[in-house]
Amino acid sequence: MWKKCKRYTFLYGKYFSNHLKVMMEYKADFFIGLFSVMVQQFTALFFLKIVFDHIEVLKGWTFYEILFIYAIAFLGRSIHHIFFDNLWTLGWQYIRSGNFDRLLLRPVNPLFQIVAERVQQDGFGQLIIGGIVLTIASVNLEIEWTVQSLLLLFVFIISSGVLFVAINLFFITFSFWMVDSLPIVVSVFQLSEFAKYPLTIYPKAVTLIITWLIPYGFTAYYPATYFFERESMVAMALITPAIAVLSFVIAYWFWNKGIRAFTSTGS
Repeated sequence: MWKKCKRYTFLYGKYFSNHLKVMMEYKADFFIGLFSVMVQQFTALFFLKIVFDHIEVLKGWTFYEILFIYAIAFLGRSIHHIFFDNLWTLGWQYIRSGNFDRLLLRPVNPLFQIVAERVQQDGFGQLIIGGIVLTIASVNLEIEWTVQSLLLLFVFIISSGVLFVAINLFFITFSFWMVDSLPIVVSVFQLSEFAKYPLTIYPKAVTLIITWLIPYGFTAYYPATYFFERESMVAMALITPAIAVLSFVIAYWFWNKGIRAFTSTGS
């Protein structure tokens, strides 16, 4: 097991370094993509600020509390965007074109190959924005950071990224039966926008769906509430890593089920 992990780590390092070299060959494209994502995210935050210029709180939530939730969402999504963005292309780039057959012939996990074949530079913009927004929100909320709370924040952000990956992986796996499940994945991914805001502002049905059915609530809202000293939410925040692991295990099981059902385009 250890040798396999070491091998895959080495392979991914090679893939990643090659991607970075390619990005640096086209520096203008890299920085334009980075800048465009940052502008897009800042625009969303700008409109949020306009709303709060007219209201002081939203059902008990202040502007900087919601900004903090936004920050964790940005940081978690950036992990997915940078390292796992190629999952979106499974249907049209691999299955429909027949390229998935090529992956199955190699002595390397096909999921690893799909993930490693692309690094999305736009995700670095989300990472930067997330860090800036987190800092601004933390200062205004007067959160006192300790080694323990910083470590927990790191775990929450990684868990958020794992959840984004798990949910995307689960629904993109339908491509093995549908050829391309991208429309479904896009529709489901839109639900993640709800997680940028406190779930208490939504009807109970929406809260239940994005908490237990498609657990986007654990990508930002529940982890963020741990730092607001809202005791009723502490338990939900602390189970975030477990929800992330469980979601990924289910998604990976479904992925393997999809591979077994896969019919080669040459059959």
